[in-house]
Amino acid sequence: MPGFGPYATYPEALLAACPIILSKPHATAGRLGAQNFELRWRLSNEYCGWVYYTPDHQYELSMLTDQAVPDPANRWKSCKLPPFVNDPRYPADSLQYILAIHNHPFEDILSERDIRFIVEMGKLHGFELKTQATMTRLAIIAFFSRSDAFESPSCDGFFEYIPFTGALAKWTRAGEKWRQEKLGSVKWINDDTYEIHWN
Repeated sequence: MPGFGPYATYPEALLAACPIILSKPHATAGRLGAQNFELRWRLSNEYCGWVYYTPDHQYELSMLTDQAVPDPANRWKSCKLPPFVNDPRYPADSLQYILAIHNHPFEDILSERDIRFIVEMGKLHGFELKTQATMTRLAIIAFFSRSDAFESPSCDGFFEYIPFTGALAKWTRAGEKWRQEKLGSVKWINDDTYEIHWN
């Protein structure tokens, strides 16, 4: 992503990516129930990309895509994220995939599509990845804004699922700090079936 990073840690990259994604056209529909929400929902888009780790021991953000998974009834939004990043500076097999990031048009939990997608990506790329500093776990992130601003909406939080641990969490901004709320955990019964145990 031109003008983005690189960053030495993935939390830095994660928090830098949030305003970039939410500032894209129609990335947020505002607060559920607010004036013009239904219209903004119909016009809204999801944008998605990868935060990945390079042989230079840095975190980068891929270009974003807004290619949508078709939904004729317009009941949900879903961005189609390619499984691989093409970064011509590095051999393809030298990149490590850390975070699949996207926006939700309003403050809503991760969908079944989100959960199944990141598990498939874990089977492809690995669920736990070794970086220079530590072992890092693959996760999917969904940013949201509570703002009704059409331009430059605030980055108010994100939902997170880490397949390696099964943990589902919601992070929200409290001034300059972030607060984690543990929502529950995903328990896979077999390759096709899972249960969510809510806290």
